[in-house]
Amino acid sequence: MKNLLLVLMLLLVPALPASATFSIVAIDPVTGDLGIAVASRYFAVGAVVPWADAGLGAVATQASVNVGYGPRALELLRQGLTAQQVMDKLFAEDTFPGKDGRQIAIVDAKGNVAVFTGDAAQQWRGHVKGKTWSAQGNILVGAHVVEAMGRAFEATNDELAEKLYAALKAGDDAGGDSRGRQSASILVVRKAGGRNTNNDRYVFVNVDDHADPMGELRRLMNLQMTINHGSAVSRALTANDFAKGLASAEKLVGYSPLDPATHVRAGFIAYLAGNRDRATAAFARAKQLTLPAQFKTLWDGQSSRTPAFARVLEDKAFVAASGPQ
Repeated sequence: MKNLLLVLMLLLVPALPASATFSIVAIDPVTGDLGIAVASRYFAVGAVVPWADAGLGAVATQASVNVGYGPRALELLRQGLTAQQVMDKLFAEDTFPGKDGRQIAIVDAKGNVAVFTGDAAQQWRGHVKGKTWSAQGNILVGAHVVEAMGRAFEATNDELAEKLYAALKAGDDAGGDSRGRQSASILVVRKAGGRNTNNDRYVFVNVDDHADPMGELRRLMNLQMTINHGSAVSRALTANDFAKGLASAEKLVGYSPLDPATHVRAGFIAYLAGNRDRATAAFARAKQLTLPAQFKTLWDGQSSRTPAFARVLEDKAFVAASGPQ
C-alpha cells in the first residue's frame, strides 16, 4: 500500500524540465574576463548550464537543454568561429529531440554576443541583450526578470564576477524561476587567474541544493573573492605596485569588514601608496575592532612579516599618531 501511494504521489508531481532557469553571460572588455551566472529550481544547475574558457568565450545552455552545446561551442570558438557562427553550427549539427525548445547564449572573446530562445521553450521565456552581455530565462514569472538583470549588470561598477552576481540577485528579487529556488552558480574565467597552478577559473562557485541559494552563493563568493584579492595583494607587494595592492586591499575590507587584520593591512598599503588619510582611517577602524593589545599584535605581526611595511615604521610621527599606543 505504501508503495502504491508513493507511485501515485510521483505521478502527480510534475517533472522538472532539464534546466528551466535564468542566466546571464558576459565579458569585461577591459580585463577580458568571461563569465556566466545562473540560478534555477533545479538540482546542481552549475553542472549543466555554464561553460567557459579563458580567451575563448562563455556559454549558457538551458531550457530543453542539450548539454553538449557547452563543450562543442568552446571547441568551435577555438577554431576561430564567432559567437553567432558557433550558434548556427550547433543547431545545424543538433540531431537530438527538443531542438525547438532550446535556449542558448554565447559571448566570445572579441565581445560578440549571440542568443536564441526557441518557441517551444516553456513560458515565460525570452532574453534581452546588451553590448557585452545577454540575460535569458524560461519558466520565469515574467519578462521583468531578465530586464532587471540587465539593469543591475549595467548599474554595477565593479569587476565582472560582482556584476554577474548583482544581475542574478536582481533576477531572483524580481521573482526569477516561477517554480521557486534551489541552486545557483557563477563561473568566471581569466588566463592564469585561478587558484594554484595552470588554472583559468577565477571564480567557480556552486550552490547545488539550498533553501536560500542566493544567500549561500553570496557567502561562498565572499570566501572566493577574499582568496582572489589576498593573492592579488601579495603579488602587488612583491612587485612594489602599491596602488594596485591598495585596490585589492580595499576589496578585502569590503568582503571582511569586521576583520581588523584587513584594516591593518589596508592601512600599511595605503601609506605606501601615498594615501596617508586612508591609512589613518584604516588603522583607526582596526583599533575600534580590537583591544589595544590585540591591535599591537596585528601591527607588529604584519610589519615584521611584510618587508615593505617596515618603511612605515620609519615615519615616527605617523607611527605615534596611528600606531599602537
